[in-house]
Amino acid sequence: MSPVEALRRICFLLERGRENRYRVDALRRTLESIRLIPEDELRERAQSGTLKQLKGIGDASAAIITEALRGEVPRYLTTVEREHGDQSAWEGSELYGRLVGDLHVHSNWSDGGSPIEEMVLSSVELGQEWMALTDHSPRLTVANGLSRERLEQQLIRVDAINGSLGDSFRLLKGIEVDINLDGTLDQDDDMLDRLDVVTASIHSKLRQPSLELTPRMVAAVRNPRTNVLAHCTGRLVTGGRGTRPPSTFDAEKVFRACLENDVAVEINSRPERQDPPDELIELARDLGCLFTIDSDAHAPGQLDFKYLGCERAERHGIPAERIVTTWPVEDVLEWARG
Repeated sequence: MSPVEALRRICFLLERGRENRYRVDALRRTLESIRLIPEDELRERAQSGTLKQLKGIGDASAAIITEALRGEVPRYLTTVEREHGDQSAWEGSELYGRLVGDLHVHSNWSDGGSPIEEMVLSSVELGQEWMALTDHSPRLTVANGLSRERLEQQLIRVDAINGSLGDSFRLLKGIEVDINLDGTLDQDDDMLDRLDVVTASIHSKLRQPSLELTPRMVAAVRNPRTNVLAHCTGRLVTGGRGTRPPSTFDAEKVFRACLENDVAVEINSRPERQDPPDELIELARDLGCLFTIDSDAHAPGQLDFKYLGCERAERHGIPAERIVTTWPVEDVLEWARG
């Protein structure tokens, strides 16, 4: 494999294993530094010991590049493959094999760690057929939420990416839009109308009493622009951000609104979220709601988190036909427009 391929694989596996982000960021800077350098020049630098004169290359990344240029599997790649490369836990999942899309993915336009193109390429390599780009909306400044102007620029970029992909993959125009305190959505209506899909979620005032939070969520679900209700309780069960209890709301009322308005309930696959809790998945299932199994990926290696959502969906008996992320892209677009 080439040095670029080796570095991409290492980053992917480190992200899948939720390893230290600073280490991944350093390797991705190395990747960007060498991506456009001819391999002959890299080989000359490796032989002369001048690789580290290039921006972003240190001892560890120089060793990876040098070993790859020799035709060897870099030792560091062997180590991370052993730690994070085992797919046996989900390769046998019938449902995981049926997933073809993702309705919740972030790029470095908001709080993700990689360019849109890298997220798309990794999704293609994972055998997916489509993906919705859902960077954050303006109100979430801590996550570099997209203003109207930046969202307009992103839509131009998405058109360009789709133009280069042909029929092999479809990148959907989307957003993870914040649900405001009054239940409205945090982006101009005319901008939301230009998107293929709208994933709505709450990131503020998660401890509101049920009498306030329930109508807030119901109002957002009833908005004709909303397609997906994401990580509905906002809970955190593990991870570097600590833990957070689930929000308290009338789940039956919210999920009935989802059913009546053809809004899908997201099974968020991030290990620290595992949202909704088991009992709420079963409630939405029994009411007849649609679901999505989404990665909520903020880096390419996290796109594989969906196997965790599949495990939960299978355990609770969610039929594949009720999971939007198993549908062909044209069916998804028809559903979202409806």
